[in-house]
Amino acid sequence: MINTKIYKAVYNLSEKLMAAAEKEDRVAFDRLYAELEAVCAEHENTPKDHPEQWETLADFTEDLADAVVVYQKALDKAIAMNSKDHMSSIAFSMAKLQVELNDKGSAIKNLQAAKISANKIEDKELKTEIDELLESLLMA
Repeated sequence: MINTKIYKAVYNLSEKLMAAAEKEDRVAFDRLYAELEAVCAEHENTPKDHPEQWETLADFTEDLADAVVVYQKALDKAIAMNSKDHMSSIAFSMAKLQVELNDKGSAIKNLQAAKISANKIEDKELKTEIDELLESLLMA
């Protein structure tokens, strides 16, 4: 389970990042992104490390290839703690970027893993999204 103080900090930063992105405020976005990155780095490989902070960082990483790398870090942490919810959502997010990067093989692999993890979660909407994207890639 993620530390409450860290969760609140990550959540507040993500809200501010979304607001900065909507306003197209590059200076604020870059400053907030650096703060989020610092939170992740500060807790990396400590008992307070959690895939959710890395997933959030990846969500706001603008370079798609860099975002995939951060999602992989989040996924590795989710797998280590056997968090099926995080494993499913992170692998799905990573697969969507891999589709954009024309890396269909990796996207399919991540979606297949996400589908297996999603068997153990309650989020029916995520399960449907995983199934639909996987099916569309396998049919293409």
